[in-house]
Amino acid sequence: MKEELLLQVEIYVAELLNKQLSPINYYHNAIHTRRVVSNTRDLAKLEACTEQETTALLAAAWFHDTGYIFTDKGHEEESVKIAHAFLKQQDVSEGMLNLVEQLILATNNEYIPKDKLEGIIKDADCGHVASEEFLDISENLLKEMNAKNQNHLSEIEWMKQNLNFLKNHLFYSSSAKQLWQPNKEINQLEIQKKIDKLSAKENKKEKNTRFGRGVETMFRVQLKNHIELSAIADTKANILLSVNAIIISVALSNLIPKLDSPSNLFLVYPTLILMLFSVASVVLSVLSTRPKISNVAITKEMIREKKTNILFFGNFHKMSLKDFEWGIDYLMDNDETLYNSLTKDLYYLGLVLNRKYKLLRITYTVFMFGIVISAAAFIYSYYIYFSA
Repeated sequence: MKEELLLQVEIYVAELLNKQLSPINYYHNAIHTRRVVSNTRDLAKLEACTEQETTALLAAAWFHDTGYIFTDKGHEEESVKIAHAFLKQQDVSEGMLNLVEQLILATNNEYIPKDKLEGIIKDADCGHVASEEFLDISENLLKEMNAKNQNHLSEIEWMKQNLNFLKNHLFYSSSAKQLWQPNKEINQLEIQKKIDKLSAKENKKEKNTRFGRGVETMFRVQLKNHIELSAIADTKANILLSVNAIIISVALSNLIPKLDSPSNLFLVYPTLILMLFSVASVVLSVLSTRPKISNVAITKEMIREKKTNILFFGNFHKMSLKDFEWGIDYLMDNDETLYNSLTKDLYYLGLVLNRKYKLLRITYTVFMFGIVISAAAFIYSYYIYFSA
């Protein structure tokens, strides 16, 4: 009977949260509810709760955040109303109903548990503080808070709030204290390390006045311009490739088969001139777009000494994933090295563009003279042939 009741509760709450809960509830949602239910079941078993106590705890765990479909502040009271209405329909006894309602109210952040069951539900609700995924779960809570509030918290502000919460948080059940307290303390240390790292970055940014929004905008605009110019060069090269490919195809299919006739011998030299210049244009177009990949093996020492730029795939393609991740972390921790890499990127992009546009200029010149000379050759051949 109790298992059937809990199954009905699970189906009802899951459907309720999936259909009516706001999509910006990134933390207080069905995933959090199932996590709390799982924690409650584990603690109830460890604390040797009776079947009736376990049923009340699990029912309260399922319903404890359903009030979020109506309001954030005072959602516990709304959750009690939802639980009362549903459990009343299931002919749950008055004693069980009152116990479930009290356990739901015990999940309030400011509430201090008065007995074992309230301590279990309270610990289960905050069980994520001992989870290996604490930072990810915490990030979802920050995302939810920022979506609902006008004032968005920075990463370091949020980390400080997490650290303060972990320091002041208490487990109430003996099982949670024994099993979860060590993991909570590990998470506390990780948060402190993250705060120290973020603080060091902020201090470094404050000390280094060379790098700021203006410098970032300069790099962003210049790199964007270079990339757009490169795309324009590639487009021009593709146009030349297409035009000359058409000329060669037409010449091969229409002109050359007619040259074996004695009456068309006057077209041999003009056709050869046209084919020669078209092939030359194709070769030059290909050369202007042909990529060049570096074969140099990048080392950590080269990154430290600012001798390379791992932001370009042609440089880092031979690095292992572990070394590449180290390199990116090193760039993020060292502004001078990061901007030096961006400067190298800008410089070498400029060299590539210079090569492309030089070859394109030569290609267009060859194509232009080829068309003129070929046309002149055809005209001259026709004139000589028909005037003879």
